Amino acid sequence: MRSKLEWRAARVLVIETPAEDVRAVTFAVEDLRSSFDPGSHTNIKVMINGEPAIRTYTVLPSEPGTLKIAVKLHPNSRGGSAFVWTLKPGDETEMTEPENRFELSWRASHYLLVAGGIGITPIYGMAKALATRGQSVRLIYGARSIEQMAFASELRDLLGDRIETFSQEDGQAFDLAGEFAALPPDGEAYLCGPHGLLETARNLWRESGRPMSRLRFEVFGDSGRFAEESFQVHVPRREKIVAVRADQTMLDALVEAGIDMIYDCRRGECGLCAVNIIEASAPLDHRDVFFSTEERREKAKMCACVSRAVGGTITIDTGYREDSHSATLRAPT
Repeated sequence: MRSKLEWRAARVLVIETPAEDVRAVTFAVEDLRSSFDPGSHTNIKVMINGEPAIRTYTVLPSEPGTLKIAVKLHPNSRGGSAFVWTLKPGDETEMTEPENRFELSWRASHYLLVAGGIGITPIYGMAKALATRGQSVRLIYGARSIEQMAFASELRDLLGDRIETFSQEDGQAFDLAGEFAALPPDGEAYLCGPHGLLETARNLWRESGRPMSRLRFEVFGDSGRFAEESFQVHVPRREKIVAVRADQTMLDALVEAGIDMIYDCRRGECGLCAVNIIEASAPLDHRDVFFSTEERREKAKMCACVSRAVGGTITIDTGYREDSHSATLRAPT
């Protein structure tokens, strides 16, 4: 179960390469609303191993009637980025009207924007919107190398000395504790990047005593702890054992196997797809931003849309119950 998606026919107009291993694709989209807020995302229909699937990407600032996305070709791709990299002008697919779960508040006296790698995609739009409105803003942007920093040149032109870049190749790193300490009391931070960056940011922000409501973040990709592996999911209530491929999420595998699930964001943020873990014969690779570090250590629940087992078999309860009168979807307890 998820929010209703409004699908639109889409055709590739332009292909660009704004950074090493990053492809930007602009689509002409039929009957598209005229505008959307920075931080919005769209769903796109892709083909993976000959089968239809849906992937979600941030929408970059786009001209009316178009949607532009930027996708990094990930070495552990589940197929979405590989599909986008096969597109060429004239190719057709379908995309949804953008929706936003990573919104700017427009209430702060100063905004700190933090981007790691391809996490620049929502931050780029935020930086442009804040700068256009004359808001106080600072952007810190890091990647493995300068060549992998998409849109860095445009952002330097836009922000001047309000942007600072960091290259791991040159031994540079964020000083998040110092950046947070420099924020005014009503300042806010917006982050998008790898799982490890966001975990560090959440812990430092909590330690600073600042309100958690003033830290906003969006996660992508894997946790960096384990490579993608296939594994099995045992669902005793349905008397099924479901195989999850290395290029597939547990949620997708369960749904394809006819297991009823409740879900929405597919990005490890809302927690609706969380399942109860009864037993696990392998380590768990938590990739969500919904559960706390303590909750993950308990190994009682995991988000099916992004988290995985590292091989082996896990036994779960999905939380779905069907009484004698009607089928009802419930979040796991």
